[in-house]
This record gives sequence, structure tokens and C-alpha cells, in this order.
Amino acid sequence: MKLKLIVPATNYNLTYRKKALTPPLGMATIAALTPPEIDISIIDENITIVDFKEEVDLVGITALTSTARRAYEIADTFRARGVTVILGGIHASMQPDEASQHADAVVIGEAEGIWVRVIEDYKANRLNKVYRQRKRPSLHNLPIPRRDLFTEGAYFVKNTISATRGCPYSCSFCSVTPFFGHTYRCRPVEEILREVDTLNNKQPIFFVDDNIAGNHKFAKELFSALIPYKIKWFGQASVTIAKDDELLELAAASGCTGLLIGFESISQASLATVGKKINVVTEYQDVIRKIHSKKIVIHGFFIVGLDEDTEEVFMHTVRFAQKMRLESAGFAYPTPLPGTAFYESLDKDGRIITRDWSRYADEIVFEPKLMSREALHRGHMWASQEFFRLPSIWKRIGITHRNLAWLWAINLGWRTHYKKRFDK
Repeated sequence: MKLKLIVPATNYNLTYRKKALTPPLGMATIAALTPPEIDISIIDENITIVDFKEEVDLVGITALTSTARRAYEIADTFRARGVTVILGGIHASMQPDEASQHADAVVIGEAEGIWVRVIEDYKANRLNKVYRQRKRPSLHNLPIPRRDLFTEGAYFVKNTISATRGCPYSCSFCSVTPFFGHTYRCRPVEEILREVDTLNNKQPIFFVDDNIAGNHKFAKELFSALIPYKIKWFGQASVTIAKDDELLELAAASGCTGLLIGFESISQASLATVGKKINVVTEYQDVIRKIHSKKIVIHGFFIVGLDEDTEEVFMHTVRFAQKMRLESAGFAYPTPLPGTAFYESLDKDGRIITRDWSRYADEIVFEPKLMSREALHRGHMWASQEFFRLPSIWKRIGITHRNLAWLWAINLGWRTHYKKRFDK
């Protein structure tokens, strides 16, 4: 039996890149859950082309909302050849009726506890239309992801690992909680360490968790255990990591090099509208200074165009990020993802302008409250380019930063990316 696992790309019709940022760890995990006698391949459309003529028995496709349309195209093409197709991932879990129109079966929720049964039912020719995760699976005794199935040399960040699932918070714009539930589950530290042992420790490790420090007790245990490994790692965390001095100290001692921090907004009113109660704007400067004092680089996430935002938000946000010398930052407009409270609110008010999911990757698909869509587009374009102008990079990083070479490389890379995107 031959199984092909496919990760659709948003810009599949563009020239294929030679490299992508990170490998599809979720698909490697599903491959590890698959019985060993099955011949498996992983196709990441971000770096390669799907061969629709290849002989295959079963195709599994995962999709985000922004890749859903392409996922359906791939599924329909294979099904037209008589190949059985399984759809899963966040979008299919939030829109199972829609996904069912393009698949022989839809997996709702996480794969553990379901995937093996899907394979068994396929073999027995009794495949159900829908497989739903009834309870959150345990994260104990997870198999090591099949990283051997990744294309060699295709990813800038080779070492990715997951230590937790979920987030303790419930921001209205985020699909993490609708998918994983109002839970924050942690893997046994000893099992994480066993997986770390399988990685190339000469390369930095990226913890793909939505919030690596969502449980301070667990995070302290993990960071303490990582210290002897003498690795370099980076991950995503909330501002709370800087409010616990011991936790931040352990993060630095364990090799934390950089953190992606969700500041979201520098307006307390905007934070309140999206339920980000844990963030307090007046504490941001202290948070940033504390993290920087441990020689940890910060990539700040900001959302512009929330319901309390006026057109002044772009200038204020960029100037704040520059003043605090954030080494990198992203300025995004909100996207109403199905299943989120933000989506439901905009849908109720009739402010969503399209359900063409292919437009959800890089277009504004809702009507903002206090500005026009055109103003939000202009402001987002200006913020993204202004932050990565050469004078801005120089003022934020200069020539004395301890991570000088790769920080300049990252900033120049983003500068080129936004120039190409907005100069079209």
C-alpha cells in the first residue's frame, strides 16, 4: 500500500522555491503513527511539485484556511483518478461539511487515536465519511516524527520539535483554542529529551509550540533539563515569560536565543476587544528590557486594523517597535479564520466580504470598523516596509549586536520580501 501525505502551498502557481522555512512536522508525526509496512512519502508543495500521475493508493492532505482551496483542488484531482483522499487539519476540522465535498473521509481534530483506525478502515473497505476526536489525546508515548521523509536540504530551520499543545489563553482571532480546546497539554520532559537526542544539536532547535511557557512549572522543568545539552533554541511565548524571573533565567541558561512574542497591540482598548487580557501595554517596555537583558532576541508580533484601531495605529506601532529596538517584527492585519470568535462576530455583523479561502493568505477579507480596507492595506504596507528600511535596521541592530550576522541577514531578507510583495 502506498500513502502520500501532502502539504498544499498558498502560492502553488508561483515559481517553486528551493527552500522553505520549516519542515511539516505535523505530517511527519502522522507518518510516525502509520503502520510501518505502509510505503509513505511526504510532499511539501512549498518546495516541490505534486506528481498527480504517480501511482498511489491513499492520499492524506492537511490544510489551513489559506491553503484550503488548493487542498480541495489536489483532492479533486486525485479522486478523479479513483484515488481515496483523506482531508484533515485546522480548516477541515472547522469546516467539515465543506471539506467532505472534496474527500472520501474527513478527520476532525488531532490525529492520535484516530489515524490508525482510518488506515484500518481503509484497508477493510469500510471508510467512514467523518472521524471525530472525542477527547483530547494524551501526549505520552508519542512516536518520534519521521524526519527521514523530509526533503534533504530543503529547509532553513531543520530542527523543529513540539513540547506542548494548545494555549492557556483564548484570543478571539486565534484558531489554536478552537482546534486544541481550552487545554494546555505537555509532553513528558524525558520524552522530549529523547527526541532532542535524535536531532543535530549543532543546529538551532525551534520549538513550534504556540506558547512554550504556557505552564511555568513545566517550562522550568524543561528548561532545567535542557541546560546540560548546551543547545541553542528559539520559540514562541507570551509576555508572561518575563514576569517570572526564575523562568526567564532558566530559559536563557538552557540556550534560548530568540523568542517570538505576541504583543498584538500597543492599545489596551484593542487588546480588550480580542480578549488578550494577559497583555498590559504599560508593562511592555519592562518585558522587552528584561528579555533583552538575558541576551535573547525578540521578534514582536503586532496586529493592526483591530476594531479600536484608527489610522494612527501604523505609525505608533512601528515607532514603538523601533524605539524598543526589537530585532525583528511582523505587522499583520487580522484574518477572520473559521471557528474563531472573531470570525463569528464579523459574520454576524455582515463584515466578511468573501469565503474564497485563497484570498485569506494575503488580502484583507473583512470591513474594518474605523478605517477603510484601502487605508488598512496602505498602512500595513507602510509599516512592513518602514520597519525594515536600512536606517531602521541600523538603529535597531547597528554593528555591535552579539548576533550581528544572522540578524542583519534576517532583516535584509524581510526587506527584500516586502519590497517584492508590494512593488508588484
